Amino acid sequence: MRITVTVDGSKYTDDVEPRMLLVHYLRERAGKVGTVVGCDTSNCGACTVHLDGHSVKSCSVLAVQADGCEVTTVEGLARDGRLHPVQQAFHDNHALQCGFCTPGMIMQSIDLLADNPDPDEQAIREGLEGNLCRCTGYQNIVRAVRDAADHMSPGAGPEAEQIKHVGVGGE
Repeated sequence: MRITVTVDGSKYTDDVEPRMLLVHYLRERAGKVGTVVGCDTSNCGACTVHLDGHSVKSCSVLAVQADGCEVTTVEGLARDGRLHPVQQAFHDNHALQCGFCTPGMIMQSIDLLADNPDPDEQAIREGLEGNLCRCTGYQNIVRAVRDAADHMSPGAGPEAEQIKHVGVGGE
């Protein structure tokens, strides 16, 4: 089947097998290897990407289901050489060890912040429950999401993925 998908702002048109998973399409056809294959069963969340602005586990989505859609991977988050606020918060808070789960955690965190721009610790833990980290105790991941929330405009959608701008008088 012929599909056209916009990935990180670039349009791709390819013939794919109807059974090809989106995660394999992103890695093999679009070269987006930051989206990792973890479990292939949608249990770990390492392959999380945004499909039309919402997080999905790309190992449970067929590439043909993404036809006509926009996909954002962890590689498409940085703007003008600056990390996305969630990426920066993960770096600043040492929210990774081996790094395998990090792309999926970051993508899910952005979706979480889009739904709840001011989450408490419990809301963060619940929002990330479908993403597994086998190395950390999640403390620094939770801290990073909270830190990102403090540095982002309300919501985390495409229009609000920028760092807050403080005006005159702290407005």
